[in-house]
Amino acid sequence: MFFKYIRSRKPAKKPVGPLDDQAIKGAIKDDKAIAEKLNDFFASVFTAEDVGEIPESAPSFVGDESEELSRIEVSLEEVLEQIEKLNVNKSPGPDGIHPRVLKELKWEIAELLSVVCNLSFKSASVPNDWKVANVTPIFKKGSRGDPGNYRPVSLTSVPGKLVETIVKNKIVKHVEEHNLLDKSQHGFCKGKSCLTNLLEFFEGVNKHADKGDPVDIVYLDFQKAFDKVPHQRLLCKLHGHGIRGKVLSWIENWLKDRKQRVGINGKFSDWRGVTSGVPQGSVLGPILFNLFINDLEKGVSSEVVKFADDTKLFRIVKTEADCEGLQEDLTKLSDWATKWQMKFNVDKCKVMHIGKNNPNYTYSMMGANLATTNQERDLGVIVDSSLKTSTQSAAAVKKANRMLGIIRKGIENIRKG
Repeated sequence: MFFKYIRSRKPAKKPVGPLDDQAIKGAIKDDKAIAEKLNDFFASVFTAEDVGEIPESAPSFVGDESEELSRIEVSLEEVLEQIEKLNVNKSPGPDGIHPRVLKELKWEIAELLSVVCNLSFKSASVPNDWKVANVTPIFKKGSRGDPGNYRPVSLTSVPGKLVETIVKNKIVKHVEEHNLLDKSQHGFCKGKSCLTNLLEFFEGVNKHADKGDPVDIVYLDFQKAFDKVPHQRLLCKLHGHGIRGKVLSWIENWLKDRKQRVGINGKFSDWRGVTSGVPQGSVLGPILFNLFINDLEKGVSSEVVKFADDTKLFRIVKTEADCEGLQEDLTKLSDWATKWQMKFNVDKCKVMHIGKNNPNYTYSMMGANLATTNQERDLGVIVDSSLKTSTQSAAAVKKANRMLGIIRKGIENIRKG
């Protein structure tokens, strides 16, 4: 009761918008109009894929045909297991099927759902209800009037997500058995997390800095990474990882003819087609994205650490040749992005110079010099060029004091009441 009361005293979340609109030289305040504006923006970032020239993907999978992930059969027990794991507090998708309904009627539903699953896998066809999404815009930072400062999170069919979970589990098992995922990836991986990412990164940088060696770190920023993944190129990458046959065809159908609409306070935009990307909020999206960028650093000599699309690379820069080596690596990454129709947001890519004897070399990507920074927020942790933790500690103390103030005020109100 105490913490429930304290949570109730926290300031309410700020609403989405109003959105700036240059066409009317004013602000959009109506919920449906805001939803339309955001859906238009989210759709505008999709990649128009060049399907005439799909590059070849270097095969990561070297097993024989019997070891490919080419077909999936699901048992009644697997379906029951996934139904049991459903969170009844989650919202339903556009089909309105609530997870609580599935869970409470699992014995009546599981057998039918297992039949539907197997028919779907056998025919490599995904029901249309599983390919539509209600999109919730999540504010990131900056101006609330800028549509670019919102991230789309998709709410899809609960039965559809259950089937995605089964497919994801099969893919993860295949990837782990054949050791296909690069060790630099920490996002959405079993036994890895933001913490393991940061530990590996700090251990690598401090190992050099403790010896007095100057180090340069480059923080990379993909532009709308999950939304821009080109579908045919993704399928090419999956084939290179040994995901073939009916499974690959099923994923292709899952990606095809998707639709989304944005919802604001119960008001919805019109439906828009989704022509690229892996839906944020889907179950399959993260593993598909990880496999898509798995070869990002192939041929790169600098040390690379990734958490999904959050990528940083670093190396010792004692000599000009070291700096040129890092620049060559950045050029290789730019070439990879061009080849696979992805984009780096060069304005947000930053360089951090570590060490007193650092030559402060200027690096560039896509013809533009990268900005330098003395402080960067990395997976929620503030990193500064001194490698000291004082800034992060101060931020944590400030946050704790703010929460303590809310608790104190809540206790005072309880006493007065």
